[in-house]
Amino acid sequence: MDYNEKISRKSFLKASAFALAVPMFSKLNLDVKAPSPIGLQLYTLRNEISKDLLGTLKKVSAIGYKEVELYGYSDGKFFGKTAKEFKKILGDLGLNPVSGHYGAGVENKTAKGTLSNGWQKAVDDAAELGQKYVNCAYLTEAERKTIDQYKGYVDLFNKSGEVAKKAGLQFGYHNHDFEFKKIDGQLPYDLIAGKTDPKLVKLELDLYWVAKAGLDPVALFKKYPGRFPLWHVKDMDKKDGSFAEVGTGSIDFKKIFANRKLAGMTHFFVEQDVAKVPPVQAIETSYKNVVKMKV
Repeated sequence: MDYNEKISRKSFLKASAFALAVPMFSKLNLDVKAPSPIGLQLYTLRNEISKDLLGTLKKVSAIGYKEVELYGYSDGKFFGKTAKEFKKILGDLGLNPVSGHYGAGVENKTAKGTLSNGWQKAVDDAAELGQKYVNCAYLTEAERKTIDQYKGYVDLFNKSGEVAKKAGLQFGYHNHDFEFKKIDGQLPYDLIAGKTDPKLVKLELDLYWVAKAGLDPVALFKKYPGRFPLWHVKDMDKKDGSFAEVGTGSIDFKKIFANRKLAGMTHFFVEQDVAKVPPVQAIETSYKNVVKMKV
């Protein structure tokens, strides 16, 4: 065998080895999941936003958050800005307004921009802003006293979902813990989740409030698979059960995120209703801990 033959044979062996390795490398690359964009429910910073909207949003972006969920839409404005104005502000900061929270408007019928008053306008503005989801955020105490009231929400939520769907958006319902307390032997959450049209009404699961109610989120995923495209990721203090920075409390996020496909989750938002430290510091701690979780 001459020198050229040796070189050719050596090159062939190298090429063969590489060819065999490529599928393995490709599989490894396919198995590595890209990090999820980390979102923030801006309600966490409501006091800061009321004093300095732009400055607060700059801090949110600087920490590393890429997506936000809004609150407080009123009279056609987002924090006093039109959809066009606020879209530019968020765009300049690299923040994607995926979702927004809205009231049912059953108790306060004069409030505009709720499911019961001015919903079409609210949905149109959300679409212009670039939102994908519009969610009923909360039912006031007066709006949830009887099981018949909840039965009425099945129709209201379906109708709200139809309006959203026509605008290319998805309607959803955000829970607290009161939906998991029986009224006249019935569980309100089962009415909301079980009786509404799954295509028109999705569920934004607040992991803290589910834990507060003594339930396992994964059990809900199994009961209503694919219904939970949005999550609120917030933790529970190990000592007193209060709100805590993500990763510092008692909630088993590893187990929950391992079932994200079963849930149908596509976006999640860090939230902390009340913080024992400055809220900006709290959301920075939560952000860093979510990054460590490699979700």
